[in-house]
Amino acid sequence: MKNIFLFLLISFFISSCAAQKVQSSAYNTMLKSMLKNDVPELTVDQADSIKQTNSKVIFIDTREKNEYNVSHIKDAVWVGYDDFKISRVQEIEKDTKIIAYCSVGARSENVTRQLIEAGYTDVSNMYGSIFEWVNEGKPVYNLEGEETMKVHAYSKTWGVWLKKGEKVFD
Repeated sequence: MKNIFLFLLISFFISSCAAQKVQSSAYNTMLKSMLKNDVPELTVDQADSIKQTNSKVIFIDTREKNEYNVSHIKDAVWVGYDDFKISRVQEIEKDTKIIAYCSVGARSENVTRQLIEAGYTDVSNMYGSIFEWVNEGKPVYNLEGEETMKVHAYSKTWGVWLKKGEKVFD
């Protein structure tokens, strides 16, 4: 019985570590509770690696315009969320590699789902989204194309998950 318990404990630990897609265990637990995980997902490191090696990858920002205006991933295309329409991405070929992000990943998960339903074949949600991107020390840029430390933190409640950068709330 003791061996079975030990086996189960080790199995749980290994599966918990393997499922850790962001640096913070608390952030990972929160994301697991709110995301449906029913679309393809990439970690920040995977998304950054693709960005470095695939010049045709398109990052789409599914946050509101004021959030995007504060900072975004370099060359990201703003598509919005509350008023998102597939027509905003109609110029993107359906087989293009698309990586969607928002603040934490919930809005981008929904937009990713809509893109898949519209026939896009290579779209993924970036798990942990721009908060994790910044938390891992990856750069973000303002509207002038300059690197910035400012990140729209969405709200004081959600902003707790942004550990690096300068939080902006308006």
